[in-house]
Amino acid sequence: MPRILGITGNIACGKTAVGKMLLEMGAERYIDADAVVHNLYLSGQPIAVQVAQAFGPQVLAPDGSVDRKALGAIVFQDAEAMRRLESIVHPAVGRAIANELAAVSPTGVAIIDAVKLLEGGSGALCQSKWMVICAEEQEMARLIARSNLSPDEARARLRAQSPVEPRLLLVDEVIDNSGSLEETRRQVEAAYERFLKRFRA
Repeated sequence: MPRILGITGNIACGKTAVGKMLLEMGAERYIDADAVVHNLYLSGQPIAVQVAQAFGPQVLAPDGSVDRKALGAIVFQDAEAMRRLESIVHPAVGRAIANELAAVSPTGVAIIDAVKLLEGGSGALCQSKWMVICAEEQEMARLIARSNLSPDEARARLRAQSPVEPRLLLVDEVIDNSGSLEETRRQVEAAYERFLKRFRA
């Protein structure tokens, strides 16, 4: 069974950057739950069909894939709609992650990057859980730049997230990504060394 390290944190806090650093440090596979969802939303996928049935044809792009911006406009304003979406998507994401983990060598390290790591089922698979944090104004600026959102759209997404403070008690390491990439890398190197010492192959 590979060693599994989970990374969580709010959107646009730098989880992907940390995941890439871990690959450079020798982790074998990086599984991005958001990319898994993206694939499940492609045209013709059963999840895309179910999402359209639950939220209406307006959440589909002309090619039949899920229009994430249109869907986001609904679920980030309505907690019940978000719960409905998660009940459709989470089981399929869990199955896709399990398939990816099956391809990792027994002595390898797999990284699972998921916003809902602590709330969803994938957290139970991880020997160690890390949280990436950054200042809220940085998160806001990165989210606007990355996803081409208006300030109001970005604010709605940030408001829809679980608060960080209570979740800090549920993780083993906290990586503060508010400074330079070099500062982040130093934290990641130290935390990864502790992980490898604790969970030897």
